[in-house]
Amino acid sequence: MKVALIVIGVLVLIALIFGGWMMGMRNDLVVAREDINGKWAQVDVAMQRRADLIPNLVETVKGFAKHEEGAIQAVANARAALVGARNPQEKIAANNQLDGALGRLLVVVENYPNLKANENFLHLQDELAGTENRIAVERRKYNEAVQKYNTSIELFPANLAAGLFGFQRNDAYFKADAGARTAPQVKF
Repeated sequence: MKVALIVIGVLVLIALIFGGWMMGMRNDLVVAREDINGKWAQVDVAMQRRADLIPNLVETVKGFAKHEEGAIQAVANARAALVGARNPQEKIAANNQLDGALGRLLVVVENYPNLKANENFLHLQDELAGTENRIAVERRKYNEAVQKYNTSIELFPANLAAGLFGFQRNDAYFKADAGARTAPQVKF
């Protein structure tokens, strides 16, 4: 009888230790998932700042380049897609669309020396450049948080807790466009 009580006591102790360890692993995964959400919020704020600056930039360009409506419309459409996106995957796709449209708009600007010298345009361009830098930093932090979380749920023994508590892999990474890997050619 005494031996049975000792065995039961040891089993209960092992179950308590294992249960506590599993709860600790679950809590660590929750912290990692919430870190992703916090980092995403920072990316979202930076992208919203850019989306708020774009109408001013577009209006300034419109004043100088009335016949470049295609590039201006592409930026407006991309901004609308970004503002209307509902989840990280849609926002990432809309953000990539906006990156391309802004690049085309800046090519248009190169054809208008008066616009490039305009004080309002220069100020907006500086603001936009600063915002682009903030977005790049926040994207990097977000990708790092997603990578850390994904690694955590794949490593043993945390993968046991992740499977038990329903933690899923997050694949909403910011990635470079395929064309970004090709170096631009400079010709004189």
